[in-house]
Order: sequence, then C-alpha cells, then structure tokens
Amino acid sequence: MNKVVNSIEEAIKDIKDGATIMIGAFGLCGLPEKGIAALLKSGVKDLTVISCTAGVDDFGVGLLLQNHQIKKLIASYIGENDDAEKRLFAGEYELELVPQGTIAERARAGGAGIPAFYVPASYGTEAAEGKEVREFDGKMYVMERAFKADYAFVKAWKGDSYGNLIYKATANNLNNPMAMCGKITIAEVEELVPAGELDPHHIHTPGIFVQQIFQGTDYEKRIEFLRLQNE
Repeated sequence: MNKVVNSIEEAIKDIKDGATIMIGAFGLCGLPEKGIAALLKSGVKDLTVISCTAGVDDFGVGLLLQNHQIKKLIASYIGENDDAEKRLFAGEYELELVPQGTIAERARAGGAGIPAFYVPASYGTEAAEGKEVREFDGKMYVMERAFKADYAFVKAWKGDSYGNLIYKATANNLNNPMAMCGKITIAEVEELVPAGELDPHHIHTPGIFVQQIFQGTDYEKRIEFLRLQNE
C-alpha cells in the first residue's frame, strides 16, 4: 500500500518514447513542475500530451514543445504561448483543440470506465468533424471518446503514503479527473504525511487512482497574469 517513491526520476524511469501523458493543472495553477522538469531531463520524445493549455513560452508544457519532445498536443487553449503558435505553424507538432469542459469529462469518463459520451459543445464546428452526432430532445450532441493515457502527472497540496490527495482551490479543476485516468498516475505533493493523517472527508482523489507519490520542493507557482486592484 505504501506508494512513496524517493524521487521523480525513480517514478518516470520506465516512460518510453511515444507515451501518452496527461499533465494536470488549470493554466499554471497546480502544475506538476517536477514531473515536467524530469521529462525534459529524460529526453523522451514523440509524446502525446493532454493538458489544459500549452503553458507559457518558458514554463510548463511550453518547455516540452521547445525541446521537441511533443508529437501531438491535446489542449483547450494555447493563447498564452506565442512560441507554441509559431511551432504549430512551422509543423513541429500536431494540435487537437478540445473544449475545456470536454477535456475534463473525457478524463473523468476514462477513470470511471465510461468509453464515450455525448456533449453539445463543438457541434457544427471543425472540432466535431468525423465524429458521431445524435439528436436528443431536439438538440444536437457530439460523441466524445474517453481518454486513455499511459501516465498522468498531477500535483496536489497534500497527500499521504497511500496516495490519497487533497488539492488547494483552483488546482482541483483538472488534476482530479486526470489523476483518475492514467494507467500509472504519478502525484507530486507539497506536503506528504503518513497514511491516516488526512481527513477522509477532505480527500479529492482516493489513493486507488495513484500508483506513485513523492514530495516536491521549491515550487515556482508562476502566475500567468498579475492583476492588482486599488482599494
């Protein structure tokens, strides 16, 4: 039951070229910084990465794009990364744009064992081309397939040695469903405690979905946009 590994390097040692990896976070909030850094160092390539965004030019998923490690990116928004846009138009990687709610639901469905579902989002757009469409109660819906990922990298505020996770605020938005979806989920946490110390009523991701967990240090926790309000 003890799922603690000594380092992120130990956790990713079996990741091969061509793997599909989910990277949790909402923008840069709750970003698994140590996991991304380890992927950069490992040099694995031809990755399919599923993420909320493309990060920014010099942080997050953007670093993997710069290092030519991503073959295909599945994301809902890349507008904060000018470098990602340039690389896309240069043909350096393939991009699949998916509505943000659909990304979350495709991950949740994958973790719940639901192979497909119908949503109204994207109907009538290029994102729906080639997909099954059905009418329910007079409204058109697009069939979306659940995600299947070899690995999921997530970051939580607290976790225990059994892999139970608690996220803080906005970091819960996509880390939780992505944690459910990976065949192997690697969780990095700011605070790692012994099993039994977390209040079970506050746990967001049960440890059954997590295979490896470690405590990270020195997180940057970057802010995409700083907004100051005068009183």
